[in-house]
Amino acid sequence: MSGHGNTTSTPTLYAAIDLGSNSFHMLVVRQVAGSVQTLAKIKRKVRLAAGMDNQQQLSDEAMQRGWDCLALFAERLQDFNTDNIRVVATAALRRASNADAFLAKANTLLGYPIEIISGEEEARTIYQGVAHTSGGPGKRLVVDIGGASTELIIGEQFEPTLLQSLNMGCVTFLEDYFANRILNQAAFENAIAGAKAELAPLVAQYRELGWDCCVGASGTVQALQEIMVTQGMDEVITLEKLHRLRDQAIACGQMDTLDIEGLTLERALVFPSGLSILIAIFECLEVTRMTLAGGALREGLVYEMMTAMRHSDIRARTIASIQSRYQLDEDHGINVAATALELLHQCPASWIPEPEAGSLLHAAACVHEIGLSIGFKHDGDHAAYLITHLDLPGFTRAQKQLVATLLRYYREQLVCIDGQHALSTTSANRLLRLLRVAVILCHRRDSRVRPMIGLNADGDALTLALDTTLLDASPLLRAELEQEALRQSSLGQPLVVHAQDAQDAHALSHTHH
Repeated sequence: MSGHGNTTSTPTLYAAIDLGSNSFHMLVVRQVAGSVQTLAKIKRKVRLAAGMDNQQQLSDEAMQRGWDCLALFAERLQDFNTDNIRVVATAALRRASNADAFLAKANTLLGYPIEIISGEEEARTIYQGVAHTSGGPGKRLVVDIGGASTELIIGEQFEPTLLQSLNMGCVTFLEDYFANRILNQAAFENAIAGAKAELAPLVAQYRELGWDCCVGASGTVQALQEIMVTQGMDEVITLEKLHRLRDQAIACGQMDTLDIEGLTLERALVFPSGLSILIAIFECLEVTRMTLAGGALREGLVYEMMTAMRHSDIRARTIASIQSRYQLDEDHGINVAATALELLHQCPASWIPEPEAGSLLHAAACVHEIGLSIGFKHDGDHAAYLITHLDLPGFTRAQKQLVATLLRYYREQLVCIDGQHALSTTSANRLLRLLRVAVILCHRRDSRVRPMIGLNADGDALTLALDTTLLDASPLLRAELEQEALRQSSLGQPLVVHAQDAQDAHALSHTHH
C-alpha cells in the first residue's frame, strides 16, 4: 500500500460535496479533452431536515447519520489536491440551531472545511451548474426544489439576474402537509396553497422580467421525467401532466400504497410534496413547459473550480470535446455542417419551423463520422450507440435521441423516422434528408471544392440544382446524388437533381435567402 497519499494527488480530479437537507451527495469528476467526465457519484439519504424538531434542533440520530456518511466520503478524498475540493451545506444546516455541534465533528471527519452557504449563494451556484450543462438561447428560469428550500433563478448565459431561495422543500412540506401519509385532494390543495403563499411576494417581479425557457434541476424534476418517459410521454413537463400525476397519486389513497409507474421506491416518500410545490410554481408563474437541467449545485461547484471551462456555448464545447476525444476530422465536420446549414437556409422558414433545428443539424454534421472510430461497417449504428450513451452537456435527452437517429441513417440505408420528441416527425425527416445530401456534396473532404448549390423546397419535394460543368466532370458525385434521389423519392419524399449553368444554380440558391 505504500506510495499512496496526498503527495500523489491527481491535479485533474475534482470533488464537490453537497450536504443537502434530504441527501448528502459527492460528485467526483476529471477534466478530459475540454470536457468534464464523471468518475463517481455517491449519494446517501441522511434525512437531516426530517430529524429537526420545532426548536430547529437536529436530533442526535440525524447528526450521526450525517457523520457516518461523511466518514465514507473522507476515504474517497484522500488523493485529492486541496484546491480541487468544495464542501457546502445548504438549508437544513443553515437553519439548525445546533449546526456548530454537527460541523465541529464533521470537519474533523472530512479533514476539509465545510461552508454553510446562504440561500442566495446556493441559488447562484445552482444557476452556474445549469448554465454549464444545459443549452438553449435567451433568458432561462431555473427551478430547484430541494429538501428544505426551493431556489428560483432567472439568468442569461452564465449571469443570473434574479435569485431567490424560499423556505419550502419536499422534506419540510412532507411533514407540514402529508404527515399522516394520506394522499387526497385536500392534502394536495393545502400543500399547493402553502407553496403559493411562499411564492406570492416574488410573482410580480419574476413575471415582469420574464424568460424564454424553463429548466428544472433536483430530484423532484428528475423523478417526474423518469415517470413520464416510463409512461410513454415525451420529456417536456407541462401543468397538464403534473395534474395527471397528482390524480394518479390521489388514486393510491396513501403513501404506503403509492404506486405510480416509473416512480422509484426511494423517491416515493417526498414525491407528493415535491409535486405540490412544482404545481404551485407552474400555476403562480404561468410556466407552460419545463425540461430537466443537466446539472445543478454540485456541477456548479465543480465548474467554478475549473476556470478554464467557462465557455459561452455549451453545445460548442461538447462538440469540440467529442471531436477531440474521438479524433474526428474537424475540418470535414465543419464543412458538412456549413453545407447542411446552407441547404437549410435556402428552404422557406416554415419548412422546418423549430428554432432549435439548425443547431441540432449543425451538431449532427460536426460529429457524423463518430461511428467510424469503431468501424466502417455499421458505422451509423455505432454512431447512434455512442451518442445515445455519451454525456452531452447542452442537449436534452430528446435532442440527444434525435442526433443519434440522424447519425444512424446519415448514409446508405434511409428510413422514415418517428417516435422522437425533440422536433416534429416531419421536421426530423427533413433534417435527415438535408444531412445526407450535405455529406454527399462534401465527399471530396475539401471545403475549397464544395460545389455551388441551389435548393428549392416545395412541400416534401426538393429540387437540387448544380452546375452542369461540375456534374459532367464528377461522374461519381452525379451517380451518388442520383442514387440518393431514388432513395428519398421511394419514401414519398421526392428529390430531383438537375444540372444547369452556374449562373442559374447561383440564382436559385438565393431565392429563399
